[in-house]
Amino acid sequence: MLYKQFFLPKLQLLYLGENYYLSGNFPRFSENNSLVDLVLQSTNFSGELPTSMGNLKSLQTLDSSNCQFSGSIPASLGNLKSLQALDLSDCQFSGSIPASLGNLMSLQALDLSYCQFSGSIPASLGNLKSLQTLDLSDCQFSGSIPASLENLTQITTLNLDGNHFSGEIPNVFYNLRNLNFLYLASNNLSGQIPPSIGNLTNLHSLDVSQNQLEGANPSPVNEFSSLSYVGLGYNLLNGTIPSWLYTLPSLVELDLSHNKLIGHIGEFQFDSLEMIDLSMNELHGSIPTSIFELVNLSSLYVFSNNLNGVPETSVRSNSMLPNIESIDLSNNNISGIFSWNVGKNTLFYMNLSYNSISGFEMLPWSIMKILDLRSNLLQGPLPTPPNSIYFFLVSHNKLSGEISPLICKASYMNILDISHNNLSGMLPHCLGNFSKDLFVLNVRRNQFHGTIPQTFLKGNSIRTLDFNGNQLEGLVPRSLNICRELEVLDLGNNKINDMFPHYLGALPKLQILVLRSNHFHGHIGFSKIKSPFMSLRIIDLAHNDFEGDLPEMYLRSLKAVMNINEGNMTREYMGGSYYLNRVMTMRKLPYYQDSIMVTIKGSEIKFEKILNTFTTIDLSCNKFQGQIPDCIGNLNSLRGLNLSHNYLTGHIPLSFKILNVLESLDLSSNKLSGRIPQELTSLTFLEVLNLSQNHLTGFIPRGNQFEAFENYSYYGNPGLCGFPLSKRCTVDEVLKSS
Repeated sequence: MLYKQFFLPKLQLLYLGENYYLSGNFPRFSENNSLVDLVLQSTNFSGELPTSMGNLKSLQTLDSSNCQFSGSIPASLGNLKSLQALDLSDCQFSGSIPASLGNLMSLQALDLSYCQFSGSIPASLGNLKSLQTLDLSDCQFSGSIPASLENLTQITTLNLDGNHFSGEIPNVFYNLRNLNFLYLASNNLSGQIPPSIGNLTNLHSLDVSQNQLEGANPSPVNEFSSLSYVGLGYNLLNGTIPSWLYTLPSLVELDLSHNKLIGHIGEFQFDSLEMIDLSMNELHGSIPTSIFELVNLSSLYVFSNNLNGVPETSVRSNSMLPNIESIDLSNNNISGIFSWNVGKNTLFYMNLSYNSISGFEMLPWSIMKILDLRSNLLQGPLPTPPNSIYFFLVSHNKLSGEISPLICKASYMNILDISHNNLSGMLPHCLGNFSKDLFVLNVRRNQFHGTIPQTFLKGNSIRTLDFNGNQLEGLVPRSLNICRELEVLDLGNNKINDMFPHYLGALPKLQILVLRSNHFHGHIGFSKIKSPFMSLRIIDLAHNDFEGDLPEMYLRSLKAVMNINEGNMTREYMGGSYYLNRVMTMRKLPYYQDSIMVTIKGSEIKFEKILNTFTTIDLSCNKFQGQIPDCIGNLNSLRGLNLSHNYLTGHIPLSFKILNVLESLDLSSNKLSGRIPQELTSLTFLEVLNLSQNHLTGFIPRGNQFEAFENYSYYGNPGLCGFPLSKRCTVDEVLKSS
């Protein structure tokens, strides 16, 4: 029944839009069809456009946007001389634009965006003298932008964003004085911005960001009185910020980020600005005082420059930036006491990290969500954040004194990172249960003493607990067994005196367990949990007083270190991310990434980021005895194994030959005997081998990685012989090894 609608003899308007469940294909159109407007937008029509559409000689509007049409545009559409609006956007069309579309002399709007069109733009589109809107954005067009576009003297919107156009932007804008919106972003355009853009005096928006444009910014011939958006970010522009950008009376958003701009930031003359992004340049000097007079400014981003000083301002504090929501001044050289009393009731994001700020006059913000003060020179007591805070990061400063229990009033806290300071005293007991939303608590490298908080909320969200490098003592809290989201537990380098915490084996997501350099003691033994530590892949129990046999039951259960197919994994770093509304887009900010210090390849190495494929076991410097269990060979995704400085006996297991991605093996300072298995030469990833200070005998294997190991890998084994040692093997020793 639906197809009959297309053939009603006097039908001029057929509107079927906004009926997503309406499906079908176009019929074959006859020459006597009288359709004037055909609108199918946001339906489920599919198939290809028939060549017979060229018979719709009266058609003025064709809108098939947001449908399921595919295939190419038939050249016969060039016969529709009455067509004024053609919208094929957001479909599955492909192929190139037929040159015949240049025959549509009445066409005022052409929208082919969000399709799979490719190839170059035909020069014939320059014939469309009536065209006001041309939108070819987010397709796969390539080649150069045709110079024939200079003939489109009526055009008001030109959008070529999100394609693969290359070469220089043609200098074709002298006669396009009606152009309001020019979008050329996210292409591969190079060269300089053409001077003819300076003639576009009616321009409202200019976006040429995310290209490879270089040189200086153009100077306008006349004033851009209507220009509200300037996007020049993510290019290679150099020189200073042109003076005309400071004098635009209607400018709302200015993005010059990720370029090579130098010099000072000038004084803005008008207060219409709402967003300024000058980040990732080489600007220096101080922040101009005129910024504080921008009463509409909501976002200010000038991170990663060479700015210095904390600017003084003559503007009264209660009127400074009354609408500011987001400030990022990170990675500069800003110093001194920070005294910006701005956005008391509006500011929710402030990033001052990686500067030289020594203190604050106040933290007055009532709705602050993210406050990042990492890597400064902050001194004195830990400032108490607003109760509204989500992320509070003050690591790598010089803060001292105790933590006020008032911090526990921040009941929405997600991340609390106060690591690498000089804080002392006891940890407030409320730290374990003050926020059900807390997923990172990092107090690493301070001088806290006393016990770890003993109570954690049931149903909590904690995924990282890092207490490393303090003077904490007592027992590991048994309430940790309710932290079902816990992935990282680092208790290393403290004074904890306890047995091995078997109950942690029930945590389904625990990937990293660090207990090194404490006073843990006793036998690890067996677990009542059927399959403990199923997700564990980084284990560091070194420098404790564990004794007895190596924990074979646990080693058999480490499924996360067995048969990892890295080819099927997305390699990523551990840590959380946060979505922040930066006015124009939702940008994902990796606001916290886990780090760890491990002993691998013979050295202490700090991993600032932890890949989800990294695996290591360190049981060194304990009192383990007995033989090395063969089941370790099943851990065939293991990267590092350190069993050194124990009392292990017996032979090196032949099963080690299965550890085919092993990079570091340290069995030194034990009581191992027998020969070094020739099969270990198959470990072609092995970079570090230490078998020193044992009772090994016989011929040292040759081949592959073993050709690169030096004397220190074997010293303290008087029964070994052969390369690289100076002791030669007897004929009998060589025969026994074969």
